[in-house]
Amino acid sequence: MRVLSGVQPSGALHIGNYLAAIKQWIPLQEKHECLFFIVDLHAVTVPYKPQDLRQNVWNAALDYLALGLDPAKSTIFIQSHVHQHAELAWLLETITPLGELERMTQFKEKSKHRQKANVGLGLFAYPALMAADILLYKTELMPVGEDQLQHVELARTLARKFNHLFGRTFPEPKSQVAKIGARIMSLADPTKKMSKSLGPAHFLAIFEPEEDIRQKIKSAVTDSGKEIVYDVKKKPAISNLLTIYSLCADKPISEIEKQYQGKGYAGFKSDLAEVVIETFRPFRRKREELLQNITEVRNILSRGAETARSIAEKTMKEVKEKMGLL
Repeated sequence: MRVLSGVQPSGALHIGNYLAAIKQWIPLQEKHECLFFIVDLHAVTVPYKPQDLRQNVWNAALDYLALGLDPAKSTIFIQSHVHQHAELAWLLETITPLGELERMTQFKEKSKHRQKANVGLGLFAYPALMAADILLYKTELMPVGEDQLQHVELARTLARKFNHLFGRTFPEPKSQVAKIGARIMSLADPTKKMSKSLGPAHFLAIFEPEEDIRQKIKSAVTDSGKEIVYDVKKKPAISNLLTIYSLCADKPISEIEKQYQGKGYAGFKSDLAEVVIETFRPFRRKREELLQNITEVRNILSRGAETARSIAEKTMKEVKEKMGLL
């Protein structure tokens, strides 16, 4: 089975990126043909600084490798290094109904605080590019967060439409959402998904200083009452912290609830901080090693792009023939 997934290089990866996405990818490498990429073309759909983008892409590559993606088992590459992503996106846009793009919740969310004149076409057409990302490799399984399910469904819709218009070409990709941790929430506002854009108090960067991790978890909001129990509706803050604890420690939430029965929030949060730090300590060491071997990291990305291009070229040859392009 061919698997594809990626993360946008919007700055330092936070634990939500790891627990909801990258951690779920690691076991897939053992059984499937996996392609994991850094989606830099998506990153330019909103205002950005070129120097920041370059650094963010580089950091994402280091993070991927430090967190366990194995170039011997997976293809790891940068999106813009495979020009066929943009080429297929344009061809798919010609059959994408405007209504499908207009109803995308992420577009509404990202554009609602900006004047219409400042919202670029790229942001509006973002889902068509994501559909191209998926279909270019004839992806069968796409591990995603809950907020991306709508985009995978569009890819399925466009696969069906293309197949109907031009003949069977694309499989309809299936999505896979983590059973636990699909949405890691903000430490400061558990009604919002963890995001760097909300501010420093809202997220835990994977590789930030250990003392900062302790302080952020200590300062994380809690719910009324003292019980450490999982109840998303009544106790969203503690439920979020329990989810983080469970995923980092590889313990069932029910076991953690028993462990802290009758105990207070302060001790629980102190222990959680140490669990998080211990979880990411080996990844931190691995990242430091990678920084000492930059040439090999560049070679991994180059080889990955070459492999991805070889697949993409075959797909585009078939697409062009079926669409009547010479």
